[in-house]
Parts: sequence; C-alpha cells; structure tokens
Amino acid sequence: MASKVIHALYTDDDILLQAVKKVRDEHYHIEEIYTPFPVHGLEKAMGLADTRIAITSFLYGLVGLTVSVVMMNFIMIEDWPQDIGGKPSFSYIANMPAFVPVMFELTVFFAAHLMVITFYMRSKLWPFKKAENPDVRTTDDHFLMEVDASNKDIDTISEFMKNTGAVEVKLINKDEDH
Repeated sequence: MASKVIHALYTDDDILLQAVKKVRDEHYHIEEIYTPFPVHGLEKAMGLADTRIAITSFLYGLVGLTVSVVMMNFIMIEDWPQDIGGKPSFSYIANMPAFVPVMFELTVFFAAHLMVITFYMRSKLWPFKKAENPDVRTTDDHFLMEVDASNKDIDTISEFMKNTGAVEVKLINKDEDH
C-alpha cells in the first residue's frame, strides 16, 4: 500500500523552525525532518517527547554493577580465594575497597555498550541497512520536511508549505512496505 507525502525543502534552519511551528498549528502530521546538522530546538518545535535513554542507561549500569559484584565474589572469595598482599580472602566486604575499580569499570562498560545497542535497535539502524535519505541535498545545505498528505487536499497543503518559506514542494508516493 502506498501513502502520499509532501516534501518541502528549506534553505535556512530558522525558517524551518518557524515552518514546523506553523505546520503543527494547522494540525498537519510531520512524518520526518532531514537536516544536514542538528538544529537546536527542533525536537521541541516538533512536539517530540523527551528521550528515556538516561533511564535505560541507569538500569544498564545497575546490571553491570550487579554482574561485577557477583563475578568478583564468586571468583575471588568462593571459587579461588588467594592471599594477595596479606588481605583476608574469606569476606567480600573486607575486600570491597580493592574491588571498587572493577565495579566502576563494569558499570560504565555495561551502560555504554547496552545504550549503543539500544539506540541502534530503537532507531532501526541495522548493519548494512540502506540509507533512507530522500534528497541528497539534505546532507549538504538544505532541510527537508516530510508531511503526511494522505486523505487531504494536496493543493491546499502544497500552497500552505510554500507560504511557510519552502523553496521547493513535491508530492511523493511512498511505499509503506519498507
């Protein structure tokens, strides 16, 4: 099944921000915005919710801390206790100050690596995925706003997008199978 979208091309990020606000005020649905660099305030103008990746980072850090504590307790206390520097090896608590660097490193390791994996999965950035950039000019100096145009008057939306400052407006039939 195919859907129709309008591609509005802009040459300035400030004009794009104002256009996003106008499009949202008219209750048109913005599918995506492609920019050559991050535009400050764009996510707020689009009405996107705050990211929850910090919460997942904290949880992944707790997983790393738990793995490090369980691993060191098993390796250094239960399985193969050793007398290192005259420290007693019969209690995890007595040896915990020596384990702090390992606990810290595994906490950071788990948080960082699992956050990257989560980000790629959430963004659907799989290995060898084909790029989905609809216009190569958005990698250089143009900004593209993709607005849903199915079940709407195409001419009205096109004229509205031109009035928001778009330098080029095109109707695209987009496959939803991808």
